[in-house]
Amino acid sequence: MSHKEVLVEVKNLKVVFGKGKNKFIAIDDVSFEIFKGETFGLVGESGSGKTTIGRAIMRINEVTEGQILYHGKKLNGKISKEWDREITQKIQMIFQDPMASLNERAKVDYIISEGLINTKNFKNEADRQQKVRNALLNVGLLPEFSSRFPHEFSGGQRQRIGIARALVMEPEFIIADEPISALDVSIRAQVLNLLANLQQQNDLTYLFIAHDLSVVRFITDRTAVIYKGKIVELAETEKLFTNPIHPYTRALLSAVPEPNPYKERDKVVEIYDPSQHSYDIQPPSFIEMEEGHFVLANEEELERYRTSLKMEVSK
Repeated sequence: MSHKEVLVEVKNLKVVFGKGKNKFIAIDDVSFEIFKGETFGLVGESGSGKTTIGRAIMRINEVTEGQILYHGKKLNGKISKEWDREITQKIQMIFQDPMASLNERAKVDYIISEGLINTKNFKNEADRQQKVRNALLNVGLLPEFSSRFPHEFSGGQRQRIGIARALVMEPEFIIADEPISALDVSIRAQVLNLLANLQQQNDLTYLFIAHDLSVVRFITDRTAVIYKGKIVELAETEKLFTNPIHPYTRALLSAVPEPNPYKERDKVVEIYDPSQHSYDIQPPSFIEMEEGHFVLANEEELERYRTSLKMEVSK
């Protein structure tokens, strides 16, 4: 894996909200890398800190400790105006709710070109209009939609407008925060296929945040599983699904519905109990068990996991 170019690096990230008695640690010592051109999945239940990580990379949430590097250069904290302008263009976000993330009082033309206007990333008015046209065509919408308001569109079309708004900036890295969870099931596949096609055409890198594991398996290359602000396991997606190690990952995967009714009937759902870990004497660390497969564990657990891994392999 080391020969791949690292685009985004998150090092010992900690995000704390509030102070004193009201202090809440949302992200606790999280580290991972995203390689150029890949789709990196971030999975966990609601409130686990997935979106907080995405918003920290976007610099919406302030970083308490740790570093976020983009092309090896620091993103968080005080940065130069030139670097700020560059990353504003290079890193874009597709938000979860297509209703809430679009300004209802603005026309589509303005919504899509707001980033262009802020960064002055167009030559003249004709160039701006052409960029908006291209962005709409790219996501399968008609250019004449630019004169309409968001409320005139369906949920799927609105999300496409959100994607067009990100694309018009010609980004390199897109954070997709549950981009399909608010959409009808019939529309979801269309939006996922659109994202996959755009990635190939524009050489994009994605951080794909989701709680729907079947979607994650379909679209991501590597996946990190997060629980209460800590990443508990990280591996290539297929390896994670076929051979989950951490009990929380196993519990998450055991809850995925089976399309086959016979398999579904015989399935045993595992319940995750955090009290099974005894970390008082020996705290856990994030360890690479096999190439590219990391797990949060202490020495005693690691031995246990290694034994079960050998048994799985021997099967």
